[in-house]
Amino acid sequence: MGAVVARVGKKRVIVIPKAIARELGITEGQKVRIMTDGERIIIEPVKDAIWLALHGKKIGRIEPDEIEEESIHEQRKLSEK
Repeated sequence: MGAVVARVGKKRVIVIPKAIARELGITEGQKVRIMTDGERIIIEPVKDAIWLALHGKKIGRIEPDEIEEESIHEQRKLSEK
């Protein structure tokens, strides 16, 4: 997508145009990183753990029974304290 013109509102609020937000996968409530580069402003989405789980590079696979086994193990450790 090319450049889009947006207006700076009260309290210096800038609304990210819907098409750009959709293209970058930015959703309401998501954090963004804002930086400067000379006289340019750079806004990029912060990829949190949930985003990475859904969209990030997969480096391993965990089966549900493995998660359950680990949960039971951790619960036993907690109950022994």
